[in-house]
Amino acid sequence: MKKPLRHHIVRSFAATALAACMTATAQAGTLSIGHTTWVGYGTLYLARDLGYFKDAGLDVELTVIEEASMYMAAQASGQLSGSASTIDEILKYRSNGFCFKAVAALDESYGGDGIVVSDDIDDISGLKGKSVAVNEGSVSQFWLSYLLKNAGMSMADIKVQNMTADDAATAFIAGRVPAAVTWEPNLTAIRQKGVGKVLVDSSSTPGVIVDVVALSCDVIEEQPEDVKALVSGLYKAVEYTKTHPEEAYAIMAKGVGGYLSKPEDLAEAAQGVKFYDQSMSEKLLGTPGQQGDIAGIISLANETWSLLQGKAYEVSYEDLIDTRFVTP
Repeated sequence: MKKPLRHHIVRSFAATALAACMTATAQAGTLSIGHTTWVGYGTLYLARDLGYFKDAGLDVELTVIEEASMYMAAQASGQLSGSASTIDEILKYRSNGFCFKAVAALDESYGGDGIVVSDDIDDISGLKGKSVAVNEGSVSQFWLSYLLKNAGMSMADIKVQNMTADDAATAFIAGRVPAAVTWEPNLTAIRQKGVGKVLVDSSSTPGVIVDVVALSCDVIEEQPEDVKALVSGLYKAVEYTKTHPEEAYAIMAKGVGGYLSKPEDLAEAAQGVKFYDQSMSEKLLGTPGQQGDIAGIISLANETWSLLQGKAYEVSYEDLIDTRFVTP
């Protein structure tokens, strides 16, 4: 992860945001991070606005760019220090010429993503031969492929209707497709309307849709104290959410904005994610010399995207993960 704008292509807005961030230059004491609108990134804003980064001498610039290819291009050109995104999404951009690594885990989708279906479909196998609305190339397709594989199926067993997650939900509600992969707040809206049902949500696949902060390798090597301050401040903010949830959601809502600008909406969206604290991040990413659980997700992403996109992805755990900063 990620939330109706998490993986949309909003070109005019993205271009404006990218132009704004292109004026920034990398410097010690500053980290710039691009991301889409998603509740799981709220803890970055929380740490910023509580002053946790500033207290450590770090200025974190957070830029909303609603298209992965745009913020990854900005990062590749050195105009952003890094990005917040799902690990499966960024894996596709990793190459010898574009080095970046995840230094911290942010959250996992835990009910925020789901498949909605008509009442006559009772399990994943019931999707066989059916039209399914899903955003090709996004985390939605990655997750759907994973679910199909677990049911002994593949994308070839369904009829893909390529559309964004919001459009997929709209098409489903209108009865134009019998199944759709979408996310909150669409899942709640469909439940409330009593149109069809949520067949499965991401709470049944813990640890599969995971968001991380990935920084460019030169930034990590040249600004290690800044990276340390980023990770420390982030997990301090996560602890704050545990003891002061209402205050935390209000601060996050103001920072994240968009469809999450109201504290009550952000609080509701937060029920569909798990914010990663330091110990959870360490278990996911691993420790020096010991691979974490994310190694399995990386392997799954390589396999999934190689199959779906017809090109070989062989990105290793070592290519994508730097564990130095999550270990106290």
